[in-house]
Amino acid sequence: MMKILVGLSGGVDSAVAAYLLKQQGLDVTCAFMRNWDSMANNDFLGNPNADDDVCPQEKDWMDAKSVADSLGLELLRVDFVKEYWDNVFSNFLQEYKKGRTPNPDILCNKYIKFSSFLDFARRRGFDTLATGHYARVRHEADFSGLYKAHDLNKDQSYFLCQVASDALRHTLFPLGEIEKPEVRRIAKELRLSIAEKKDSTGICFIGERNFREFLKNYLPAKSGKIVDVISRRVLGDHEGVLYYTIGQRKGLGIGGEGGPWFVVGKDVVHNELLVASGESNDWLLSDTCLVSGVNWLARTKPQGALSCCAKFRYRQKDNPVTLEFLDETTVRLTYPQQVASVTPGQQAVFYLGEQCLGGGVIEEVWHRGQSLTDRIRSFEP
Repeated sequence: MMKILVGLSGGVDSAVAAYLLKQQGLDVTCAFMRNWDSMANNDFLGNPNADDDVCPQEKDWMDAKSVADSLGLELLRVDFVKEYWDNVFSNFLQEYKKGRTPNPDILCNKYIKFSSFLDFARRRGFDTLATGHYARVRHEADFSGLYKAHDLNKDQSYFLCQVASDALRHTLFPLGEIEKPEVRRIAKELRLSIAEKKDSTGICFIGERNFREFLKNYLPAKSGKIVDVISRRVLGDHEGVLYYTIGQRKGLGIGGEGGPWFVVGKDVVHNELLVASGESNDWLLSDTCLVSGVNWLARTKPQGALSCCAKFRYRQKDNPVTLEFLDETTVRLTYPQQVASVTPGQQAVFYLGEQCLGGGVIEEVWHRGQSLTDRIRSFEP
């Protein structure tokens, strides 16, 4: 009988995933991961739970224990605090120092859930790892492919784009074929203590934070000027260019005549936040981007140009693109229709229909043959 280890988070999705696998008559064990230690990691500013007697991670552990007891399943506990800091959070901070905006959820899936945790499962003699992700994996004799979930409103394949192909070979997503309301219904029918628990949000394994204040724990604020990229007029002050992202409109504090204003660039060297007015301003647009560190999940790589789709951020619509490999792990995407706010440091994830082909980090964007970086440096009002 297949031995399966389910990552039980203390939330409703992983709880129902474990139940569905048990109902199939499989040999199911659960494990709870602890990946963040607020005290050890100096997580105080922006932490709404800093003064709580019981931290959120321990509350989640107690919820996971309650679920495991209700389902009659063994629950293990494993600690990846060091691995999370070394492989996810340090990378996250280094990218922010460069003025980029990485996605910690994707890094967490790559390095923790489907690497460190999978290794833990294999060492313990489990054949397969299962999680409560909304995605599908189709196993064939010599290949396993990643696909969008049936519930497209909850689809999480975007966050799984960096999971290694070999890890997919040993992975199940029991919720891939059902919709979220059905998951809630099952949890209520089973009278699980977490049936009404709200979905987790915030940073993967860290949780809800005042994000700007949270970053100040690790990246000290350095105020500077907000500059109109066209006129070079100073419009106000920012708290630190690292705390903003391309396309951001809210939280700039520069309302009034000429707006609305959007972040179009960050000059980390001169500590200037560059903005332009109007949602349709062409400083936000690009028609080409370079994507590095590509994790290719399809059976074969295209030999020439491939017409497919890409998401440049989660919940974004699929954008038609032409994809072309420049080397083993670098692709160029072109999209003549133009897309707004394609942001260096974030992930471009590729799709062919329902299949997730993989993804990588956006390195540079171009508009009409000129990179945004060069355009900002050379522009004269």
